[in-house]
Amino acid sequence: MRNKILMALAAVGVLAGCCAVYVFSLQEPALPPVFNPPENPFSGGIYAEGIVESAQGSGKNVNLYPEVAGTVKQVLVTEGQAVSKGTPLLIIDDSVQRAIVDQQRSQAQAAGTLLQELKAQPRKENLEVAIAQVQAAEASLKNAQDELDKQSAAYQANPKSVSRDALDTAGNAVAQAKSNLTVAQRQYELTKAGAWSYDIANQQHQYNAQSEAYLSSSALLAKYTLRAPHDGVILSINAAAGDYVSPQGSYDSYTQGPDPVLVLGAPQTALHVRCYVDEILVPRIPPAPEMKAQMAIRGTGIRIPLEYVRTQPYVSPKIELSNQRQERVDVRVLPIIFRFDKPKEVNLYPGELVDVYIGK
Repeated sequence: MRNKILMALAAVGVLAGCCAVYVFSLQEPALPPVFNPPENPFSGGIYAEGIVESAQGSGKNVNLYPEVAGTVKQVLVTEGQAVSKGTPLLIIDDSVQRAIVDQQRSQAQAAGTLLQELKAQPRKENLEVAIAQVQAAEASLKNAQDELDKQSAAYQANPKSVSRDALDTAGNAVAQAKSNLTVAQRQYELTKAGAWSYDIANQQHQYNAQSEAYLSSSALLAKYTLRAPHDGVILSINAAAGDYVSPQGSYDSYTQGPDPVLVLGAPQTALHVRCYVDEILVPRIPPAPEMKAQMAIRGTGIRIPLEYVRTQPYVSPKIELSNQRQERVDVRVLPIIFRFDKPKEVNLYPGELVDVYIGK
């Protein structure tokens, strides 16, 4: 009986093993791909890796850096916002520079007021005082002369009636009165002549210097507001209120390096693709009039025809697109720029990597 049970259990184990082998040997059919892998649509065409950019007449997107350093007070735009030339984008704290401008404006105004004062001389009131001083000196001279004449007449009539000392004193008084009259007349002429031309010229230079300093400070104050250099779209903002920015940009804690404060691109109705053709494939590039190109968007089956724009005629070391600080000097590439109209139904943004196929 025991042997029969063991044999039955063994048979059941063998049967279960066979079933398990069969079950686990079954393979589910592979799922169909979400999209077909991109293929080169051109016979004998070449492949290049590209990056989407804003459509620029020349160069790339505009990296904006402030010309002054300071703490960001306010960011006035948002990413994706269309701006026109001269639009304020960002304000840096300008309290210190504004105080300097106010001080230099006051100094320039004071220098200008003093210049006008010099040019307005002689002042009517000062001239009247000088005339009165001349008249007073003339009256004093007349009194002294009359006293001398009386003393002299008495002395001539009776030398003993007037002492010699009194006669000399009266003569000295006349001489002193004449000197005072001369001084008063000279002072009147000086007052009437007005300010000295050299004083006016010196004050003019002082006023010009103060005015130029004020204008220079005002121009520097204007640079605390970062403005759009031309019409475009804000692609990236790398600073927030409270951040410290400088002409080197703003510090990025992620990359641990400076980044442009803002990146400005062209309007997004049309985009460019900058593709990098390996130097080995450069001889196979078709002539510009015959060149055709197509772009494949990664992760989709979408293909977009491209229009040739220009070639940058300089083969340079290939740069890692994900980190431009690392260069692969063993590979050199030729940049070629293509243009395309942005499809409305496709999400496509500057900075996106795409596959580019070039043929004829």
